[in-house]
Amino acid sequence: MAWYNLIMAIRKIPFAIGENFHVYNRGNSKQVIFCDDYDSEYFTKLMFLANGENSFKMYHVGRGNEYDFDRGKPLVNIGAYCLMPNHFHLLLTQSENGSISKFMQKLSTGYSMYFNNKYERTGTLFEGKFKSQHVDDDRYLKYLFSYIHLNPLKLIDSNWKDKGVKNKAQATSFLEDFLFSSYLDYLGKNRKQGKILNSESFPSYFSSMDSIKKEIFDWINLV
Repeated sequence: MAWYNLIMAIRKIPFAIGENFHVYNRGNSKQVIFCDDYDSEYFTKLMFLANGENSFKMYHVGRGNEYDFDRGKPLVNIGAYCLMPNHFHLLLTQSENGSISKFMQKLSTGYSMYFNNKYERTGTLFEGKFKSQHVDDDRYLKYLFSYIHLNPLKLIDSNWKDKGVKNKAQATSFLEDFLFSSYLDYLGKNRKQGKILNSESFPSYFSSMDSIKKEIFDWINLV
């Protein structure tokens, strides 16, 4: 079965504590929402700052010590993420009633304010309310870690899903150099962004760096 046939249909299921959800959104009319690395870094820092009961000010972003901020109890558990030029993917579990919606409201509002101010624009940045898929199958949950981390391959080959990966060594190298996903953290890279994840709240599918690298490479080989 092709990897993309595993994607489940979107269902309107209320967020429940302890349940897993694939959350994503894109720019209004598919517009680019991350124009440069600084934009992606800003959003990444917001993922950490917004994921807490304590409020923060926009001036906290860009001070260089964002990941030392006392954000309080996390609102959600983040298992994986990836930022693409015009959209993003998150794998989340909810810690208390309403916390996914609260986290996404803080994250989306904060980034929209930053983006509109930087680029001197007005209006809606994102394409409506964020979308979500309930992940209630263990096989699908494991697959999502690969699906989310494989997204950057579109940047070097937009048709790789349909035509396959021509240069597998180049593809795996590109993923290991891509800064704006959690793949580097699963590879054991020591970086501040690792604080974004609460991976202990998810099943331990990948016991080592080699195990997740093999999983990613196996999916690449399937297409």
